Amino acid sequence: MDFVEKLLNAGVVGAGGAGFPTHIKAKSKVEFVIANGAECEPLLHKDFEVMVNFAPEVVNGMSLMIENTSARLGYFGIKSKNAKAIEAIESNISDHPIEICELGDFYPAGDEYELVYSVTKRLIPPAGIPLNVGCIVNNVETFFNISRAAEGIPVTDKLLTVTGAVKKPSTFFAPLGTSFEKLIDYAGGPSVRDYAIFVSGVMMGSLTYDLNEVVKKTTAGIIVLPKDHYLVNRKGRSQPSKLRIGKSACDQCSSCTEFCPRYLLGYNVQPHKVMRSLVFTSASSELWNQYAELCCSCGLCSLYSCPEELYPKEACDQSKAEMRKASFKYVQSHPVKVHPIKEGRRVPVKQLIKKLNLQNFNLHTPFNKEELIPHSVKIYLKQHVGEPSVPVVKIGDHVKKGQLIAAIPEGKLGANVHASIGGKVTEISEDYLKIIAV
Repeated sequence: MDFVEKLLNAGVVGAGGAGFPTHIKAKSKVEFVIANGAECEPLLHKDFEVMVNFAPEVVNGMSLMIENTSARLGYFGIKSKNAKAIEAIESNISDHPIEICELGDFYPAGDEYELVYSVTKRLIPPAGIPLNVGCIVNNVETFFNISRAAEGIPVTDKLLTVTGAVKKPSTFFAPLGTSFEKLIDYAGGPSVRDYAIFVSGVMMGSLTYDLNEVVKKTTAGIIVLPKDHYLVNRKGRSQPSKLRIGKSACDQCSSCTEFCPRYLLGYNVQPHKVMRSLVFTSASSELWNQYAELCCSCGLCSLYSCPEELYPKEACDQSKAEMRKASFKYVQSHPVKVHPIKEGRRVPVKQLIKKLNLQNFNLHTPFNKEELIPHSVKIYLKQHVGEPSVPVVKIGDHVKKGQLIAAIPEGKLGANVHASIGGKVTEISEDYLKIIAV
């Protein structure tokens, strides 16, 4: 069995949030393989912990990918502040064509376009991918999973951080399909009575109150915040409300655009012009919607740069959806050129945390190696880019941890799914399987 088949069989996907099947990337031929260890979402530290505690496996995964893609060099993008992670990786790369690119502590250092430029000084074409400039990028946890896949070990657990208003903030592995309620209990329980949960970050993640939601292959962590926190109130507003506020209050100051990371890299992303679309009829909004096409949805415009605390990011999200629905594809006509004041407009994470009123929740989240064993799991059939996997088990079957329970549809893009605990299959739907430990 070759390397690509091992990744396919193990169900390895991007662990940083995108969930793109890794076996597809492994088929590429590139010049550089880049490990994304920037981890710029405030409060989350799972990438730091995987590098500190599993550096040999992470480096081995990188080495395997370099070899299979015929890359000339591998790079780890790690923030200079994470000295322990840099030290751990450096101590394992002496025999490999791998270097470390130290990054500043700014947001969003982990954006793919930003990271590729920081490491190689190459600019990805508008609407392009790293492959267009001879690179592939994977999250550091993905490289950990690649190393395990090479040994025949499938992806059954997710490393994540549970922090915020919990009694024992920590980072640990949780079986796929574990409920958020179980995660919070494992982190000592909530430290406040009424709370909400940010899934995979306060900037680019989602907000939920549902403790029955579960861990997926792309879950970076959960952040528990008091229900009356500023961010919960902002995120909890309905989309029509957010857009109505923007329509009535935006004064076109362009601050959202001037701090936009993609705009500063030279891409024609202009959130302030997208905000104009809110006051035009659908017949003329297409003109302004195109300025959202290359937005990475980092949220900086809405949560940091807008002096009126409006919602440019949400307007961009809606514009991109409208563009897709209309089958309209914007093509940037001018060449990509880095803004001359780009470096001066970077947003330090410490400053962002202060702006978001998260200082009291910026906590140490040490790695907990004790195994978390839930009584039951709800495993989704689509935890990746592509088509949902197709169940290969039936209700009543007894499965072992690591057993294949859902496979990629024939000829489709997707990822295999495996049992994260041993037990009995009790439910199968179009979206998920449930397994109860016995």
